[in-house]
Amino acid sequence: MLEDSRLLTVSQLTDHISRAIQANPKLIDVTVAGELSNFVHHSSGHMYFSLKDKDCSIKGVMFQTWNRRLPFVPQNGQHVYVRGDVVVYKKGGNYQLNAYAMEPAGQGALALAFAQLKDRLAAEGLFANERKRPLPAYPRRIGLVTSPQAAALQDFLVTASQQGWPVDFELAPAIVQGERGAASVVAALELLYSRQLDAIVITRGGGSLEELWVFNEEIVARTVAASPIPVVSAIGHETDFTICDFVADA
Repeated sequence: MLEDSRLLTVSQLTDHISRAIQANPKLIDVTVAGELSNFVHHSSGHMYFSLKDKDCSIKGVMFQTWNRRLPFVPQNGQHVYVRGDVVVYKKGGNYQLNAYAMEPAGQGALALAFAQLKDRLAAEGLFANERKRPLPAYPRRIGLVTSPQAAALQDFLVTASQQGWPVDFELAPAIVQGERGAASVVAALELLYSRQLDAIVITRGGGSLEELWVFNEEIVARTVAASPIPVVSAIGHETDFTICDFVADA
């Protein structure tokens, strides 16, 4: 009986299965809903996890190239949507989901990232009133971090001129929106930290959560918290809140 069967090595059989999966369009670029479990963010930078529902589970991996773009921190028990390709992990002989996108179910990724960072920095005491420095009553030299083209800059200068006391301003131009924004704002702040200033004002106009996201980046928040000069956050409209607002002195 064995003589009549087709003889395959384990590698050959696994290759056949892998090719069959790769040839199935229903298993390429799929979005899978489930609960995260066995989540590990490895020292290599890659994320390993299982995605499960009440009946089944599938292993998954999100390589560092993709997971470094995640604005939130995945955690066990979170219900998420994961997008990726189903592949065969040949060494282990099992199929898995190679993920390149993930977002929380029922809550936007940016909203979750905002809440996670806010809770973490609050627990560290970065929002505590005791660490906030008083602003000088009549500042003479003020540093400004904003875009030179921003309407918020002109609004601020007009308002300041109406106060009736002489003030010198030093503008540190910054990109206030987009992927390059956080690094640009940090560089502008660090430049002003070397100046003899009474206060620093970070300002830009209102916008959506995405448009204001630069000021919710952890690197910006920690740079503001480390400032040797009192910092005022004047970002967005009265209804807008950013992490920078909570960390700043006013």
